Amino acid sequence: MATTPIDPARAERHAEKMAKKKAARDKIMATKDRTGGLLIVHTGKGKSTAAFGMVCRAIGHNMKVGVVQFVKGRWQTGERAVLEAFPEQVTIRTMGEGFTWDTQDLNRDIAAARAAWDQALRMMEDPDLSMLLLDELNIVLRYGYLPIEEIVERLTDRRDGLHVIVTGRNARQELIDAADLVTEMTQVKHPFRSGFKAQAGIEY
Repeated sequence: MATTPIDPARAERHAEKMAKKKAARDKIMATKDRTGGLLIVHTGKGKSTAAFGMVCRAIGHNMKVGVVQFVKGRWQTGERAVLEAFPEQVTIRTMGEGFTWDTQDLNRDIAAARAAWDQALRMMEDPDLSMLLLDELNIVLRYGYLPIEEIVERLTDRRDGLHVIVTGRNARQELIDAADLVTEMTQVKHPFRSGFKAQAGIEY
C-alpha cells in the first residue's frame, strides 16, 4: 500500500522538535551516573507478573537470582516451571501454605511467614545473587505476620549491589517510603467479575 508523501515543511518542523527533545534528554542523562542495588515494590493487580518479567530480564544478563514465594504454596505455576529450567542461575523457594483463608490457622501462617523470611535473609547474604524477589511479602506484612520495622530495616541495610523486588497488594507505607522504585498496577477490568476463574498462563 502506497504511503502519502510527507510535506517537507512538516518533516523539517518534526526534525527540529525531535532535535530539541534529544538535546534536553541528553542533558538529563548526563547527570545520571549512579548504579547499585535497588529496593523495588510492585503492588496491585499484575505485580508478580511484572516482577517475574524483571527476573527473566536478569537471567538474560546472566545474573543469578533468588525467589522466595511467601503465599503461593504448592501451586504449580507457569513462572516456577520456567525458572526451574535455569537451575544454575535461579534458586526458587516456595515457602507459603496458600492464602490465609485456605489454612485458617494463624499460628501456621505466622510460622510459614517467618520461615520464608529466614530463607530470604539467607539469600540476601549470598554474594553471588544479584536479584532477590520476595513474592507476596506485602500480604504477609498487611496481616502483621512479620514486624514491618524489622523487614524495612533489613531490606534497607542489604549489601550493595543487590536488587530486591517486593510484590503483593496493599504495600505498607513504611516500605513504600523506603523503596527506590514503586509501581502500583491499577485494575480497570478483571474477568473474575464476569465469571472466569484463574487460568493457566494468565494468573498462574
